[in-house]
Amino acid sequence: MGVTLKQLAASLGLSPTTVSRALNGFPEVSAATRQRGEEAAARANYHPNTRAKSLATGRAQAIAHVIPVSTSHEIVNPVFADFIAGAGETYARQGYEMVLRIVPDDAEAAAYRDLVARGSVDGVIVHGPRTRDRRIALLAELGIPFLVHGRTSDVNQPYSWLDINNQRSFHRATQFLIEFGHTRIALINGMAEMDFATRRRNGYLRALEQAGLTPDPALMRHAEMTEPYGYRAAQELVQLPEPPTAFLASSMIVAYGIRRGLSDMGLKLGRDISVITHDDELSYLPNDGDVPTFTATRSSVREAGRRAAAMLLQLVDAPDSGPLSALMETALVLGASTGPAPR
Repeated sequence: MGVTLKQLAASLGLSPTTVSRALNGFPEVSAATRQRGEEAAARANYHPNTRAKSLATGRAQAIAHVIPVSTSHEIVNPVFADFIAGAGETYARQGYEMVLRIVPDDAEAAAYRDLVARGSVDGVIVHGPRTRDRRIALLAELGIPFLVHGRTSDVNQPYSWLDINNQRSFHRATQFLIEFGHTRIALINGMAEMDFATRRRNGYLRALEQAGLTPDPALMRHAEMTEPYGYRAAQELVQLPEPPTAFLASSMIVAYGIRRGLSDMGLKLGRDISVITHDDELSYLPNDGDVPTFTATRSSVREAGRRAAAMLLQLVDAPDSGPLSALMETALVLGASTGPAPR
């Protein structure tokens, strides 16, 4: 039988109200008391009674993630899985459930309306923002707290978001390759309508232009980020009359495809051709070792999930505290996949 809140509070010499507030991150509770409460709860394997809490607060104690069918394959994508794992840690710690709803593409708006009308959830996290994303206006109109994982470029109204600095990240990576003497740099990017892909492309183009290099459309690819896409892009591009000497990949999954494609043509990473990828520090595709396999722009997507969930729960607790925003910088990690441009 589990420990009750009353028993947990008694073991700490605190009132049940104070312990409850500590575990739910209320600002008026000191950091020391919050830490004592969390450590004691972990030791006692205490979990709040979600139903009781829901009745007490008038909230559903749940957060929605709505996924359209056309992108439902994203659920098995390690990037999505790690983000959800991070968010789930935060939800569980604060006594919230996660509602994952898969809907037909043309029913996404109806799904949000239904969730709000039923009072099924207290907030929403929006995934995969496009450059022109209608979901922002819809959720603002529905009046439910929401946070976007990423940003959308062509929306003027304020909204809450958490993103990595995609433009600066790929600007820096491109500059790094240029400093190594590379002038023919291929960009193997995500789908063109995705906001992150636009920002990464802008960073890449800006670095080329600052170096006096003319961007070549033949070296830029946009598609869904899969391993076969990376493989095909590498094989096709190295057979151009003027092939690239370096690749920038938008995902570790794509980078593995590029590596396989180049290897099949007898080319060695770091010697014959250079590759920089974006690394989300994925649980199932680690870029580690004494010398990482890939030089990479690195940012933990699991940590992004934790932070995004915490920001959304703050909006749920204090709607007037928004809009909130957080921009996570990436680190450029040196690996074995880059070297000077071949003569």
